[in-house]
Amino acid sequence: MLLAKKLKRCDKFPGISDRLALLFSTTTQSSEIERITRIINDHPFPDQPLHPTLLQHLPQTTPLSSTLVENVLGRLFAAHSNGLKALEFFKFTLQHPHFTPTPDAFEKTLHILARMRYFDQAWELMSHVQRTHPSLLTLKSMSIMLSRISKIQSYEETLEAFDRMEREIFVGIRKFGSEEFNVLLQAFCTQKEMKEARSVFVKLLSRFAPNNKTMNILLLGFKESGDVTAMEMFYHEMVLRGFRPSVVTYNIRIDGYCKKGCFGDAMRLFEEMERVACLPSLQTITTLIHGAGLVRNIHQARQLFDEMPKRNLKPDIGAYNAMISSLIRCRDLNAAMELMDEMEEKRIGHDNVTYHTVFFGLMKSSGLEGVCKLYDRMIEGKFVPKTRTVVMLMKFFCVNCRVDLGLNLWGYLIDRGFCPHGHALDLLVTGLCSRGRWEEAFECSKQMLVRRREVSEASYRMLQRYLVLANANEKLEDLDRMIKNLQSVLPPPTRQQVA
Repeated sequence: MLLAKKLKRCDKFPGISDRLALLFSTTTQSSEIERITRIINDHPFPDQPLHPTLLQHLPQTTPLSSTLVENVLGRLFAAHSNGLKALEFFKFTLQHPHFTPTPDAFEKTLHILARMRYFDQAWELMSHVQRTHPSLLTLKSMSIMLSRISKIQSYEETLEAFDRMEREIFVGIRKFGSEEFNVLLQAFCTQKEMKEARSVFVKLLSRFAPNNKTMNILLLGFKESGDVTAMEMFYHEMVLRGFRPSVVTYNIRIDGYCKKGCFGDAMRLFEEMERVACLPSLQTITTLIHGAGLVRNIHQARQLFDEMPKRNLKPDIGAYNAMISSLIRCRDLNAAMELMDEMEEKRIGHDNVTYHTVFFGLMKSSGLEGVCKLYDRMIEGKFVPKTRTVVMLMKFFCVNCRVDLGLNLWGYLIDRGFCPHGHALDLLVTGLCSRGRWEEAFECSKQMLVRRREVSEASYRMLQRYLVLANANEKLEDLDRMIKNLQSVLPPPTRQQVA
């Protein structure tokens, strides 16, 4: 309402009016995304059908924007929502007469399903899309599926999935070549399964011609596995095969040395880049700033950061995060906070890495008071942290006897339409029960189950013990019923979990 009044007053100033109109539109869309996400998360699907509820809030007479759909699915992914709810929402959008599905919306749905091991539903969705909207099938969707399969299932099952995609899913859409081969290799390299990646490379080399990207994917895999020697050996093999190192190749090797604390070797490669006229990129400098921080060389980190404009490079959020990380490692928290303020002034903003890094530094130095100040700032800015940061904060609050702040964080996430991760619930349930606040622990567990997320065995056993002691048999029966109901719709455990 306030924005609308301001818009009326500023009609005579077109520039200001346009900016306010954009702000009003963005704010309205953001609240709509949050509203729909909360409706989906809070809905008791599959006990009740989700489709009629969605129809009530998103009528088919009203156009449905791709931005709304993509952002809702993005929120559901970030919120660790149940995959079946995301699938129902995506199916609903496919039936909407005023919506054209996008690859991004499909990929997010597929990612949510695959992450929760709903592989049967993911394959069914891919088959359906292949028949109705083949343009949605992209290399990214292939990568999402193969990466999750390679993580959870066996080497043979991953190769079978690749074969099935070629024979059934992408048939008539893409002719498999080097790009698809790269996706398969990347699936293994992402999981640091370099023995399997090597095997696939040798096995399919005669069928798919490798390119520079192929070699960089394998080099990256060796780097991520933490074996710098293996990385360098493969680099020399790559050169012997006739591939010329690119800026990406140098960045991978520099990062490998930085992470091992060999900052001198990383700088040697950096100097070599300049000698051979391979211009360092923003990522190169960001990696070196982070590397300098790892070895506590704050002078070099600051010099690299300050010299970026001279190299025609504009520091982005990643560069600022690297510099903040370096400052915190060198215990210069004041300078790190100043950089946070500078990011706001320059409208670069903060992401989860920014908050996680600074929270970690504050926990080590300023204690509860410093963490609470930044926590309040984060909440005021309506920023929703990712799982890693949520778990870290929850643990810190509970260990420091501030379960009230843990509950506050839990409530904030729920109100924003997010379903906190099971690890966060474990910490909160333990903290609450150990202080005799089992009723609140029960309510939090219930909120988790209503959103179709599992409660861990440890949390259940603790709650069970306190409910029995409190003679709260009805609540225990209610909890058992909800868990049993949820187990009927969860995917079967993998062979790894059974083992």
